[in-house]
Amino acid sequence: MTTSGSEQLLRGAGLRVTRPRTAVLDAVHAFPHADTESIIGAVRRGLPEVSHQAVYDSLAALTEAGLVRRIQPSGSVARYESRINDNHHHVVCRTCGAIADVDCAVGHAPCLTASDDSGFRIDEAEVIYWGQCPACSTASAQQ
Repeated sequence: MTTSGSEQLLRGAGLRVTRPRTAVLDAVHAFPHADTESIIGAVRRGLPEVSHQAVYDSLAALTEAGLVRRIQPSGSVARYESRINDNHHHVVCRTCGAIADVDCAVGHAPCLTASDDSGFRIDEAEVIYWGQCPACSTASAQQ
């Protein structure tokens, strides 16, 4: 994503455009499923003086505004992605922690039809598939 594209997204969400917010949004777009430390590292390559707190505050504001999505698979630190509003899911490698996107079913999304919704109006489901990524699966087979 370009910086001008990030600035437009920030303005469209009603957020003040700041260098840290723009840099954080650019980093999330460039590195899907990155953790906070990775995002700090990416931001500091272009904005070396940015503080940890500025990145944390930016991530919180961007998440609250719906510009990024925060995911936290069991046993993992929080991760951030720019793919939002499409009810996609994730697959996580049990060995190395790699994360990939998995599209929801085409057409009717069965994951949004709960067997008992308890009166809730469901609009999103978080599904995480667990297994081994191709690299770890190959390594396991060769041992």
